[in-house]
Amino acid sequence: MAVLHEGSHRTILDLGSGGGFPGIPLAAALPASRVTLLDSVAKKVAFLDAARRAIGLAGRVDAVKGRAEELAVGGGHGHRPGPGTGPWDVVTARAVGSLADLVELALPLLAAGGRLVAWKRGEIADELVGAVAAARALGAGAPAVHAVPAGLGLDRHVLVTLLKERPTPPGYPRDPAARKRRPW
Repeated sequence: MAVLHEGSHRTILDLGSGGGFPGIPLAAALPASRVTLLDSVAKKVAFLDAARRAIGLAGRVDAVKGRAEELAVGGGHGHRPGPGTGPWDVVTARAVGSLADLVELALPLLAAGGRLVAWKRGEIADELVGAVAAARALGAGAPAVHAVPAGLGLDRHVLVTLLKERPTPPGYPRDPAARKRRPW
């Protein structure tokens, strides 16, 4: 996919991996990448762990139970960034809340020059307004919207990307209650 080939993708973090999409297909398609699948639900992480082992990706794919907020402040649940993990070159997400929330969750986890790739569907104009404000405050450029190629049966789906240009200020991401009280 051209969106991923624009920069480094040596390390990828898939937020809210759920059933493993897009993390597992990306790991299969990008054999030089190290992929971390993150989900807060233990049953989903157990499935992801079994899936990565069953398809021969256990050597370069990790399934981790936790939340982005925990990972950003030093690991959480025993997973500490180390060789091949965070800060990540790419953070991906599908169905993980609003775009502004996703920007706030992802940017602290990205290396300088890293990219957020968010799978979105439907009308996102209002979400983009909040995402622009969050990106500006947290160290990224403006979001870019990429159409999903026609013929895939994914009408109204887009990929939204952001490039991390400078360090994220301390204190981010905020906890979910703080993000709800003061959205972007």
